[in-house]
Amino acid sequence: MNKWTLFRKASRFQVIPVMLIPVFLGALGAYVWKGEFHPVLFIITLVGAGAAHLFSNMINDLWDFRSGADTAAKNTPEVISTNSGFLAGGTMSEKTFARLTWSLLGLGVLCGIVLSLYSGWPVLVFGGLGGLIAYYYVAPPIQFGYRGKGLSEVAILLSFGVLPIMGSYYVQTGDLSLRSALLSLPIGLLTTLLLFNHHFLHWQADKQAGKNTLVVVWGEKRALRFSKLLLILAYVCLLLCIAMGILPVYALVGILTAIPLYRVYGRLKEHNAPAAYLPLMGASLQASVRCGIVMMAALLLQGILQ
Repeated sequence: MNKWTLFRKASRFQVIPVMLIPVFLGALGAYVWKGEFHPVLFIITLVGAGAAHLFSNMINDLWDFRSGADTAAKNTPEVISTNSGFLAGGTMSEKTFARLTWSLLGLGVLCGIVLSLYSGWPVLVFGGLGGLIAYYYVAPPIQFGYRGKGLSEVAILLSFGVLPIMGSYYVQTGDLSLRSALLSLPIGLLTTLLLFNHHFLHWQADKQAGKNTLVVVWGEKRALRFSKLLLILAYVCLLLCIAMGILPVYALVGILTAIPLYRVYGRLKEHNAPAAYLPLMGASLQASVRCGIVMMAALLLQGILQ
């Protein structure tokens, strides 16, 4: 593999839209509601948020490897591992992997410092909170992603919804906005759903490694019910944003993105083999990205027409 391919696979670059879409939404909110858009600041925000997301992916792999969760997933029959496999499979040394991981954090911090000089110190609060959440999700001594109390789900909602959208909006306008916080809920909940559903693929291995996700704590049946509830909440929040005028009425098209995911739930039983959850993961990612694109398009169209 060439270096770019190696980096792409190690950082799981293919899922970066779940971070970049919220950044776009925050900037579009600034453009539509306040008439403000600063292209250079937007590009720096995209780079910083993207680097922070890839750091999050890699630091999770690093600490899951150190805790034994990734090795347990690799060695447990039928379990499907969702990490890059570079450490558990011996593709990359831990030292090289760690160096790349911290380089991404450095890039994110640099972007945050530059943005704070132009837009104000609260940018560092948004970035700092995101960085702390990403690191302590699996890193000791906190490891709240291992505790099974819903803390990891709240963290994902903040990291992939509230913080990037409100932060992107603030960079453009210098204001904190309730509208931007509400705008973050549909896409934030859909990304939370995506990350929640990925635990179904390897919850048996997580249990062996002492990683107490809600799927481990609750079991498949109850966790599936909660997964469906998250789906409903996400689209209720989309309707709420439309009803409150945060999104234009043509954002209703976004409701259609729930249909393929809803159909996948209909094919699942109370207990399933790990492979049966692969379509759920795929449909969850599609719903998050497609609904986000519809929200972006709706805001952009509103900005052009007004």
